[in-house]
Amino acid sequence: MPNVSYLQAVREALFEEMRRDPNVIVMGEDVGVMGGAFLATEGLHKEFGADRVIDTPISEELIVGAGIGAALAGLRPVVEMQFMDFISCGFDQIVNMAATTRYRHGGRARVPMVVRGPSGAGVRGALFHSQDPEAWFFRVPGLKVVAPATAFDAKGLLKSAIRDDDPVIFFEHKRLYRRIKEEIPEGEVVVPLGKAATRRTGKDLLFVTYGGALEWSLEAAERLAQEDKVQVEVIDLRTLLPFDLEAILEAVRRINRVVLIQEDRLTGGIASEISARIAEEAFDWLDAPIARVASLDAPMPYHPAMEAYVLPNADKVVARAREILAY
Repeated sequence: MPNVSYLQAVREALFEEMRRDPNVIVMGEDVGVMGGAFLATEGLHKEFGADRVIDTPISEELIVGAGIGAALAGLRPVVEMQFMDFISCGFDQIVNMAATTRYRHGGRARVPMVVRGPSGAGVRGALFHSQDPEAWFFRVPGLKVVAPATAFDAKGLLKSAIRDDDPVIFFEHKRLYRRIKEEIPEGEVVVPLGKAATRRTGKDLLFVTYGGALEWSLEAAERLAQEDKVQVEVIDLRTLLPFDLEAILEAVRRINRVVLIQEDRLTGGIASEISARIAEEAFDWLDAPIARVASLDAPMPYHPAMEAYVLPNADKVVARAREILAY
């Protein structure tokens, strides 16, 4: 099995799906000859040509709008945001057009489109190139939202997203692009949307996380095992909308103490909704308050020390976990 980086996994998924289905096209800023700002689309233009790998103007609203039109015409567009921070420029097209199409037309129309691109902090991108905007779309009926944390899932979930008949927002954490590698078997690799993965089993404490925060969660779990003899179970959501509530509730009923970990800001994040669902549906099984670890409610600074201050990390997860264990 070849050792594949997160970035290579994204690229492989695009190649394979474009070879499998001639209706799959790629659109975005510099995705063609240049191969994308992070080279996620490198080589696609050479193999598939300018009719299927389309360079666009610097206008996210135009890119998403053209993608919606292409999808309505029968294609399966994969549109790239050069940085997911700027998906806000295409917000109206995604939320008011793509997400509502199937409902507005009584199921007679569909928008099988993927909006993908790099998100997240930890690379000194400062306030305009470090955001985690997943919560902006988390409450929108008609969308699916995905955030892979491993190279295997980056490939398998992207392939599933491209084949899905609903619009999918696909967040790739830029810090992981070249940081992590994984053995991925050759051949068909497809990961179903809507199913969480248990990355580590345990009986004393539950971590629920996703995306770039999985790395800190696993590091914290290992430290707690070594230093405190605590067995931590770690659930990786993978798909954020719809998220796998049953997997979470089943684990809460067994483990009784939970810490929710996200890189996004604390207020109004996905951890907040999951916390509410646990409180509503599994309160009787809790032995301690539901805890959250997240970024501070502040713009992301450029300076390395300030960025580290705002972001979560394994130390912060361990400290919060010990508070819940001691409750």
